[in-house]
Amino acid sequence: MLSIITAIHNQLPVNRLFWANLQRYTSSPFELIIIDNASTDGSADFFESVGARVIRNPVNYCYPVSQNQGIAIARGEWLGFLNNDIIVSPRWDRHLMDNMDANGLDVATCCGVEQLETPEATRTLKRRWKRIKGVCSLLGINERSLSLMHRWMYHGDWPAFCERRYRKFHLQAAEGFVGNTVLMRRAALDKIGLWDERIQAGDFDLYLRSKKRAASHGDIKPVHIALDTFNHHFIRLTIKARPPNFADTGKLIGLGEKWSPEESEWLKQRLGGQE
Repeated sequence: MLSIITAIHNQLPVNRLFWANLQRYTSSPFELIIIDNASTDGSADFFESVGARVIRNPVNYCYPVSQNQGIAIARGEWLGFLNNDIIVSPRWDRHLMDNMDANGLDVATCCGVEQLETPEATRTLKRRWKRIKGVCSLLGINERSLSLMHRWMYHGDWPAFCERRYRKFHLQAAEGFVGNTVLMRRAALDKIGLWDERIQAGDFDLYLRSKKRAASHGDIKPVHIALDTFNHHFIRLTIKARPPNFADTGKLIGLGEKWSPEESEWLKQRLGGQE
């Protein structure tokens, strides 16, 4: 079974859209674990009404703390860490699992507007998204405007867009990460551990830890992006929702406080690529 873990604070329209497409396009049996960080708009009630397992926090916790709370009760051998402001693609889970099997990966992400197969392709899609988002956001953040943005972005045929990418890049992967969707085999936790609760930029930290483990033990590959699987990310909607400050802000540190210049340089020399 697949355990999908998602942290939220309010954004009920976003959450409704997320659930509708998750239910429609996920092909594996799955449980949805929602970490509700003090929502006040009925989002926790909504997810409970559709059968999700909801952890209700009285305050707003940072991303890695929320993910670890989900892991603690997850029952699946596959762990999916998904943002709520995404629309998943048809059979995203099965395609991502197949890609991971083909490339011997324990941790992988989908590609998205943030990063595609080349810098040029990424710039082109980002420009299109910026134009569409700018126009549609004038209507406000609601299910109708979000659906309209998504429909225009992919010329009215989301499944066709995803299918073209799947066929063109079938089972291809490139080292890196796109943090809105992370899929991990549970066994990977024994190699790289839980999310570091001191690092809000948890996806970047996870990537660096996987690189370090690959260099030191050789029993895991660095996080890769599955180029044949694309999830749409609305990008920065969580920040625009103006959530309250993290209750655990005092213990958070920056990546530079954990990863010294020497460690970063060692990783680059051992495995190449970018930080």
